[in-house]
Amino acid sequence: MNTEKLSQRLEAVANYIPSGSRLADIGSDHAYLPCYAVKRGIVPFAIAGEVVEGPYQSAKRQVKMEGLDEQIIVRKGNGLEVIAPGEIDCITIAGMGGALIASILEEGKNKLESVKRLILQPNISAMTIRQWLIDNGWELKAEEILEEDEKIYEILVAEKGIPFKPYKDLQKELLLGPFLIKQLSVSFQKKWRNEQKNWQRILTQLENAAQSEDTILKKKELNEKIQMVEEVLNK
Repeated sequence: MNTEKLSQRLEAVANYIPSGSRLADIGSDHAYLPCYAVKRGIVPFAIAGEVVEGPYQSAKRQVKMEGLDEQIIVRKGNGLEVIAPGEIDCITIAGMGGALIASILEEGKNKLESVKRLILQPNISAMTIRQWLIDNGWELKAEEILEEDEKIYEILVAEKGIPFKPYKDLQKELLLGPFLIKQLSVSFQKKWRNEQKNWQRILTQLENAAQSEDTILKKKELNEKIQMVEEVLNK
């Protein structure tokens, strides 16, 4: 992967960046995504944010090597600390857990006033992000799921709007994704068949454990998830 050819996952993220946006890529690593977006003419300006010293230095070197110092600013800081209010109108956060992405957005809420689009790619727990979007007035506009190097990734695209608009069955679609359920892609089916097997394995272990109140609640939760997935995959 480099600034000319992104991974399939990051290229999918880049495809949702609106033309002419002022971009902030949070957790930018080598700054491949902002470099790619600037070089392709998708965005005129970008901020690459990194909290860890090593990746921060890597991003700085990459930007300098590409000769993009005038268009890409590399900043070190935690989450949305790296942007000023009103500075950015599109944010990408890719390659983290859903709970971490949600906490970054929550802690930086005051920086989101001018932001028109969020493009979020959690490695796990996309449900946490969907719930945060609903709670904070963001409408899910698109979702994508893809497999790369035997890992399955989800991409969530949101804009300010009507948070409940895409949802018909909230509990089920928070877990599985309102757009992804309709698409029912091969990657989607593979992901949730694997999850089902994992939940079934945990359920078997719980059946053999002491039946405390917590155990009973956990079994109920797992059975409900297995049933929801079964209904979607077998419709």
